[in-house]
Amino acid sequence: VVENEIQARIDNIFSNLERLEILSSKEPPNKRQNAKLRVDQLKYDVQHLQTALRNFQHRRYIREQQERQREELLARTFTTNDSDTTIPIDETLQFNESLQNAHRGMDDLIGSGTNILQGLRDQRVTLKGTHKKILDVANMLGLSNTVMRLIEKRAFQDKYFMIGGMVLTCVIMFLVVQYLT
Repeated sequence: VVENEIQARIDNIFSNLERLEILSSKEPPNKRQNAKLRVDQLKYDVQHLQTALRNFQHRRYIREQQERQREELLARTFTTNDSDTTIPIDETLQFNESLQNAHRGMDDLIGSGTNILQGLRDQRVTLKGTHKKILDVANMLGLSNTVMRLIEKRAFQDKYFMIGGMVLTCVIMFLVVQYLT
């Protein structure tokens, strides 16, 4: 009953997060990215809670299965002529070890994912600082958008003059070779 209630609350949180995501897209542009980051972090946390609940349910199921198997083993009567007295312990131990290895591998994978996510956050902070410094330098140089556009327009025009000069030079060279030889 408690697990179902927890699952219902997690589902409710997911639906609220979907609404928050829609609302975060309606935020002003300067706050939108921060709001989306917070919603994504909340989603990650809720998914982590969902995984923890599933792990708990899985452990409870395994524990109940082990208790059931223990009861079956204790209730079994063995006779000397019974050919069904073998217990597949080796296979069960190997299966249990495989499950534990998989569980450890998933924990390692989640840990490395968390480290990667933290590294990306650190890089984002560094890039924001760099972007701010670049804007400060541009403002200090006094270069406005208009000046930058004029420079780009001039470079574009210079390219056409260069191509035209090259074509004219080639035509003149062709005419000189044609009429002088």
